[in-house]
Amino acid sequence: MTLRAALCVLFAGLLAGCVSSGSVDPMKTGEGRDGARDAYIQLGLGYLQQGAPGKAKLPLKKALELDPSSSDAHAALALVFQTEMEPELADEHFREALSQNSKDPRILNNYGSFLYEQGRYQDAMERYLQAAQDNLYPERSRVFENLGMTSLKLNQSQQAESYFERSVRLNKRQPRALLELAELSYQRKEYVPARNFYDSFSQLSEQNARSLLLGTRLASIFEDRDKAASLGLQLKRLYPGTPEYQQYLSEQR
Repeated sequence: MTLRAALCVLFAGLLAGCVSSGSVDPMKTGEGRDGARDAYIQLGLGYLQQGAPGKAKLPLKKALELDPSSSDAHAALALVFQTEMEPELADEHFREALSQNSKDPRILNNYGSFLYEQGRYQDAMERYLQAAQDNLYPERSRVFENLGMTSLKLNQSQQAESYFERSVRLNKRQPRALLELAELSYQRKEYVPARNFYDSFSQLSEQNARSLLLGTRLASIFEDRDKAASLGLQLKRLYPGTPEYQQYLSEQR
């Protein structure tokens, strides 16, 4: 069932309740308005996930008309404006969402990611730290991964490594954290753990230019010439114009 169909079913259910009761307009009850609000939010998020942020605005606007204080509606609209590269509007709605629900780890994490995207790393760090305080948040491992990435931007590599380790301890299937742990271990010339982290990353994620370069370096260190050559060819074929490929070429001379 599509989200639009689900919304229709919801309203049909509300109307059925109205007919059966004979007197109560569901949109004039708290339960009915909350149900409609939530359906509009889900419809808006569905459009956003489908890559149609423009279409998401109308149902989210309707959600806010039903409940101007809805933190979920404001948070969803913030994501819409973030996608549309309207940072001032995105920031406004993130702040409004948090003014209604200041401890929601999902909103805090999303706001942190927005701030990170804007290059506001210290502000992002503060929001991520707030999100990490919720021990029951199911995406807490991702929050620690985000803390690690932000720490790197703040030139705090030791703290970053601690956050990445925490992320992987909570969820071993965090490829970005695994790649960063591999890179940090490699930089310290701790090649065995670097290779282990890299192998775990490779089992979970497609390669990128950075990971391919690291893979060629580790393969060379462990004298696996076939693997080094294979990864080097992938780097040449997939990312020929990148700094990573130029670095790879310079290391082959």
